[in-house]
Amino acid sequence: MSAKKNKELKSNNFIIAISAVVLGLIAGAILILIIGENPFASFRYLVRGALMSVRRTGTTLAITTTLMLVGLSIAFAFKTGLFNIGASGQILAGGLAATTVAFAVDIPHVPLIFLILLTGFIAGAIWGLIPGLLKAFFNVHEVVSTIMMNWIAYWVVFYFVPAFLKGPSLETESAGLPFEKTLRVSWLTELFDGSNYINVGLIVAIIAVIVIKFIMDKTTLGFELKAVGYNRYGAEYAGIRVNRSVVLSMMIAGGLAGLAGVAYYCGYSGKIQIGILPTQGFDGIAVALLGASSPVGVVFSSFFFGILQAGKGFMSGNTLVPPEIADTIIAVIIYFTATSVMFKNFWDKRFKKINEKRNIVQKDSNSIEEDN
Repeated sequence: MSAKKNKELKSNNFIIAISAVVLGLIAGAILILIIGENPFASFRYLVRGALMSVRRTGTTLAITTTLMLVGLSIAFAFKTGLFNIGASGQILAGGLAATTVAFAVDIPHVPLIFLILLTGFIAGAIWGLIPGLLKAFFNVHEVVSTIMMNWIAYWVVFYFVPAFLKGPSLETESAGLPFEKTLRVSWLTELFDGSNYINVGLIVAIIAVIVIKFIMDKTTLGFELKAVGYNRYGAEYAGIRVNRSVVLSMMIAGGLAGLAGVAYYCGYSGKIQIGILPTQGFDGIAVALLGASSPVGVVFSSFFFGILQAGKGFMSGNTLVPPEIADTIIAVIIYFTATSVMFKNFWDKRFKKINEKRNIVQKDSNSIEEDN
């Protein structure tokens, strides 16, 4: 009786992502060596700054929350054939709308949390609706229209905050939201040893990941959205309403980014600053790419980037390494992730050789068994 054939090794998204991360860390290590510091000690401070205590872990998870929702937004758009580069504007739209409602409405804390989350999602969805309509009915590329929407949101906030939400001392930021009007809750703050940043946005982000994964993998709607992304004309020929799918995809992506705005401005920060386009909208592209546009992949990649963002200050405070090194690592990871075809070819060649050797050994083993 012949032995069972070995399963062939193949490259996959996980191996490609790990390769990009390793090369990013190597690039960071080289830069740290050039500065004259020990890369191993520097990376140890980086990780300690993010995770060395329960309180710091809470801060890292709060940063991760925003990145997770933005990454999920962009990953969802990627899966449906769209490039949502307008997440920064959708973050601003969701955060501004939620902050305005939080100040204007006087209801108990728990209902208010649900209300501002819903408001942020709707505002972000509206900010995604406009590029969706332009794409569906006028074939305006979503990259162009979403970039324009970013700057519209920027200038809306620039005018609205000083006019209606101005803080008591600074013209450049809104008044701070009191604890009872934010996404922060006492039990979660106590769970993370008094962290002032952790908020229920983390729970919302995890729920969003589960819901989006279910929609994309288990529903007819998800199948239709992915079909339009793979081949718009083939989907139209199959009877799928392509224009509706494009608009709906951009609305859902915008809504997720709007929730990220709520988590950041009504949870992490508690106030809105003018003159700043949120960098999380662009960091989310890195999260989505590293996570291979998979909801589960986005969870792990957002946590990894959250560690880099949360720990870089502690690293620079204990070494001569500037915090921009962490940003450089992220940039290198993005570059290598974007060239994933290179990694796929590399690992396919390596695995092909390994599989050939295993097959030779398997044949020799089968021959010996037949002889016996």
